[in-house]
Amino acid sequence: MKKTLVLAAAAALALGSATAASARDQIQIVGSSTVFPFTTTVAENFAKTGSFKAPVVESTGTGGGMKLFCAGVGEQHPDITGASRRIKASEFEDCAKNGVTEVVEIKIGYDGIVLANAKSGPDFVLTKAQLWLALAKEVPVNGQMAANPYKKWSDVDPSLPNEPIVVYGPPPTSGTRDAFVELVMDKGCEESPVVKALDKDAMKAACQTVREDGAFIEAGENDTLIVQKLEADPEATGIFGFSFLDQNAEKIKGATIEGKAPTYEAIADSSYKVSRPLFIYVKKAHVGVIPGIPEFLAEYTSEKAWGPEGYLADKGLIAMPDDERKSFGEAANGLTAMMAPK
Repeated sequence: MKKTLVLAAAAALALGSATAASARDQIQIVGSSTVFPFTTTVAENFAKTGSFKAPVVESTGTGGGMKLFCAGVGEQHPDITGASRRIKASEFEDCAKNGVTEVVEIKIGYDGIVLANAKSGPDFVLTKAQLWLALAKEVPVNGQMAANPYKKWSDVDPSLPNEPIVVYGPPPTSGTRDAFVELVMDKGCEESPVVKALDKDAMKAACQTVREDGAFIEAGENDTLIVQKLEADPEATGIFGFSFLDQNAEKIKGATIEGKAPTYEAIADSSYKVSRPLFIYVKKAHVGVIPGIPEFLAEYTSEKAWGPEGYLADKGLIAMPDDERKSFGEAANGLTAMMAPK
């Protein structure tokens, strides 16, 4: 018995040593496809210092990233996730249930959501109400909610292009989809007397449910793929973050919404109304276990990165005002755990 116990203890010690020896030496980051190019750029600059390996960055969508991030603590779980919306209370609760009890929230800047099409396509000048009518599953028809009958943009309003409604957009797991529904669909349907007459649940469904008849096409979490589809099909439009429009300005153009074109300046001064904050979330329990996390955050929150003249601005990130950058920079450097979102 004594010999068996000694052998078991030796085996356990060997297993522990092997695990320690194989511990991750690279930061793992998941999350939003919108935040992905910014984080990737920071990771590349961080790696140039030569002190740490380049972080592994994966585009999973905001919702998918939160699920992976909140699944637990340990090297099999990611250290950081990007989000194109704030963490939901339900996601924060899932984190806590799985032992992820200290989460550092860092707003990195702002981004606009655009409807874009190929340079060779027509110019779009739209209202939020028109976008809702084009994309909702059900719309008012003769005073009643009915299946969306509109096949062309000009069916929605004669002033719009006589082109088929073909919109490539993000799936339900995407923070961009969440933000588009909140900032465009919800706002656009508010003007309808028929929708206003519905009860609360029916109104929510009418405002937020996207049509499924082929006019709206879920294109996954790869916004670059949407850009490629727009190049190939001048009749199509696509929904994604401003940074992808900014980086592909020679190929595609953005629609004017509520009288404002999507530009860096219009998003920065809030005159372009389809904009949202972007975040990264950090698992504090991994700091000191996975090497390089504080140093990576220092790079991300440096003026040379996220400042108005920083290299992330060149990628399309809209810089926060000075006081916000200072506040979130302090949270990052101090690894200050956030309070539960309301």
